[in-house]
Amino acid sequence: MGTGETRTDVVIVGAGPTGLALGIDLARRGVDALVVERGGQLAPGSRGKGFQPRTMEVFEDLGVLDAILAAGGTYPVGMVWRDGRQLGEHRMFDPAEDGEPHSRFTVPWMVPQWRTTRILHARLTELGGRVAFGREAVGVDQDTDGVTVRFASGAPVRARYAVAADGGRSVLRRALGIGMTGETVDPDPILVADVRVEGLDRGFWHLFPPGEAGRAGEARETGGSGDPGGPGESDGSGGRRGFLAICPLAGTEDFQLVAQFPGADGPDTSLEGIRKVVGERTHLAPESVTGVGWSSDFRPRTALADRFRAGRVFLAGDAAHVHSPAGGQGLNTSVQDAYNLGWKLAAVLTGAAPEALLDTYEEERRPIAAHILALSTAIHRDQARRGAATRQLGLGYRESSLAVADREIPGGVRAGDRAPDVQVGGARLHASLAGPRWTLLAMGTRAPRTPEGVRVLSCPPVEPFGTGLYLVRPDGYVGWTGTDPEGLAAYAARVGAGAGAGT
Repeated sequence: MGTGETRTDVVIVGAGPTGLALGIDLARRGVDALVVERGGQLAPGSRGKGFQPRTMEVFEDLGVLDAILAAGGTYPVGMVWRDGRQLGEHRMFDPAEDGEPHSRFTVPWMVPQWRTTRILHARLTELGGRVAFGREAVGVDQDTDGVTVRFASGAPVRARYAVAADGGRSVLRRALGIGMTGETVDPDPILVADVRVEGLDRGFWHLFPPGEAGRAGEARETGGSGDPGGPGESDGSGGRRGFLAICPLAGTEDFQLVAQFPGADGPDTSLEGIRKVVGERTHLAPESVTGVGWSSDFRPRTALADRFRAGRVFLAGDAAHVHSPAGGQGLNTSVQDAYNLGWKLAAVLTGAAPEALLDTYEEERRPIAAHILALSTAIHRDQARRGAATRQLGLGYRESSLAVADREIPGGVRAGDRAPDVQVGGARLHASLAGPRWTLLAMGTRAPRTPEGVRVLSCPPVEPFGTGLYLVRPDGYVGWTGTDPEGLAAYAARVGAGAGAGT
């Protein structure tokens, strides 16, 4: 052990939503984990601001839902403008329809990312977790016993496992030599800024199509960082003028401004630069922008890591997959990476499950990420709508090696499916599933003896479940279905169900 070296079970590089969510999940299971962050504090800015219904379910289980609800609000209706006149309203999201998966959440919820990270950090601290700020990771080494993360200054951290949650330019991913395959979705730079604006109704998401000459049907919204808007029209000076959108940020006095700059090298992110673009593309006076809290520029792209695991190091969030902001999918997929990995790491670290269980993280999450990347790119290009698919309630792991069905005729809910939040015994099923444990649902049949630590919920059959036994994983997906107690016992032993559950 080197002088001053810190030791922990898991070191998580990056204190964004992904790293903090994973830290929370591990802390509530009693796993010693350290989150390290290169910045001196949590990152500022609204960045990704939309949570899909499935992520809201995850937040409920992690114990932050009340704070997330209090901090945000629903998305406003879009209002399309031209020449200072309101052309009409534009609905950003398709409403939920009959037949969609059961959930108490049906629409996206808006919370600026800076506030989300504060909420997650507070919850992590409450559970005894910790974040070390000012720790810039520069490399990683590993052997058969563990992994060592090195930093620009200060002692290294030695852990049994490491998780790279350090964003799209991940230092750890590059140090491991893991490539990414992707494409530029839009070559034009985009400005994103948190601003104060006077004289603008906070009841609408204000959309200014290219050249203020677009039609209402041309307006497009991303649900994440901005609005692709359109290819841009001539501004009369030989260039092209891109879209601009100004959205009130729920729970704050700020607006998120998003503007496209076709053919430009990069936007001016200063207050004067932002005032200029507002004056040129809207009916507002430049001085109506009274302040800028945070600003950035980016080029929408999509990329998928070739692997999500290299030995004892795992990639999660943007380090593993980079999305166009269209449809609000990237941040949500990232939080669910953490939710998938947390219980698996805990099961292996406590000796409840074999190390091979960790192979299922990449097996399950990489196909999901590839699917969502294709969806968000299609939305960016107006080839898909923001409806049931973007709510992420229908995603599951039926093809996973952890999805085992010991029954001849499958029911409405199959192994690998997310357990729907139906009413069971007068209560919501997800309320009964809450917490870091496995749960056996005995629907219309006698519950067999189960490993210590597995909750048992016996009830009559409830649609869309059928009669039988359903062993639900700690992340809310059905792992095993069947009727044979011996098959249940064998599966539980394989995945460590009932052991090392945490608190």
